[in-house]
Amino acid sequence: MKYISLQVSIRDVAFGENVTIIEPVNIYGCRIGKNSFVGPFTEIQKEVVIGERCKIQSHTFICELVTIGNNCFIGHGVMFVNDLFSTGGPAMGNKELWKSTTIGNNVSIGSNATILPVEICDNVVVGAGAVVTKNITKSGIYAGNPARFLRAI
Repeated sequence: MKYISLQVSIRDVAFGENVTIIEPVNIYGCRIGKNSFVGPFTEIQKEVVIGERCKIQSHTFICELVTIGNNCFIGHGVMFVNDLFSTGGPAMGNKELWKSTTIGNNVSIGSNATILPVEICDNVVVGAGAVVTKNITKSGIYAGNPARFLRAI
């Protein structure tokens, strides 16, 4: 039987000062700003940018084409998506079909939320288990599937 073994690692990462990483993690080809924290069992893919003073909790997946602002909290098990299966199935490495996600400053995303390719403005709270399918352009609290505005902060 033939197989390919890829090791969990931290490689080709541009770290700011005082970044804390709790292993095991798979983090590669990204940038993580100063005074940020990344919990265990997290994957952060290449070309991701994470701002300063962010906290990324365990079991989170941050795929390519995601940018996260400063002072953000990403809860346990949050999943970011860059492939919307626009052809009826996975893009199978065709990055031209992938979409980007931008998270503003002072954004908190609750555990087990799913973030599709969207833009989220500053000063937003996304509730646990929410599915963000559309851009969020107004500060406030959002929850549900699909995520909807609940109230101002």
